[in-house]
Amino acid sequence: MYELKGKKVVITGGAAGIGRSIALRLGQEGCDVGLFDVDGTGAEATAAKIRDLGCKAAAVTGDVGDKTSVEAGMKTLVETLGGVDLLVNNAGILRMGQLLEMSEKDWADTWRINVDGIFHCTRAVVPHMVAQGHGNVVNMSSWMGKKGVASYGAYCASKFAVVALTQSLAHELAGKGIRVNSVCPGLIVDTKMREEAEEDLARRGLPLANQRLHTIPLGRTGLPDDIARVVAFLASDEAAYMTGQAINVTGGLWMN
Repeated sequence: MYELKGKKVVITGGAAGIGRSIALRLGQEGCDVGLFDVDGTGAEATAAKIRDLGCKAAAVTGDVGDKTSVEAGMKTLVETLGGVDLLVNNAGILRMGQLLEMSEKDWADTWRINVDGIFHCTRAVVPHMVAQGHGNVVNMSSWMGKKGVASYGAYCASKFAVVALTQSLAHELAGKGIRVNSVCPGLIVDTKMREEAEEDLARRGLPLANQRLHTIPLGRTGLPDDIARVVAFLASDEAAYMTGQAINVTGGLWMN
């Protein structure tokens, strides 16, 4: 345990998958958690599990790519929690397709959620941290935010951007007592994104997750809990001298 009891956390995309695992892990650590997700029903189900742990939890339905939705939702969550110590920008989507063939909508949607979403949420939440003189931000990137991969061009570009935003914001906020880091998951299963990707890969005749284990030195795919453990560490004082980092959680699939 990381002595996070009483910390107030806002998580985007907390209805399922990695976001849900992060929320539950932080709830187990004793954090009060606010969830912001387009899937309001799923977010409320996660919130209910956190309440069962004895912590305060709230869920708001909203779209990270919509500035008005974000401003209203984050205001509600911060007021309900009574403040905010940690923002986890986890919401994201994956649209596959070669760059010469993918639709402009898929390209635009990828950037609207994966990049604009972090921009909107950061601007809505971080001023509260600045006012109180401390805080913590964790952004969800990807191992493909460090390596371009065929048929994942839009996703890779957006996740490269997340790393750049993390580094820039870390510089801007270091003097205000706020740390900013990113997490770069590898091949993670048991998520909606992976399920959709597997269907798309099958249609394209490309290797599925279980056919790629030979590329992972630790010999297994990752789980949402693998990511949640790293986020809990970054949220704690154990990571007090870390900012601007992009932490690989890939089983060795990517090592740089």
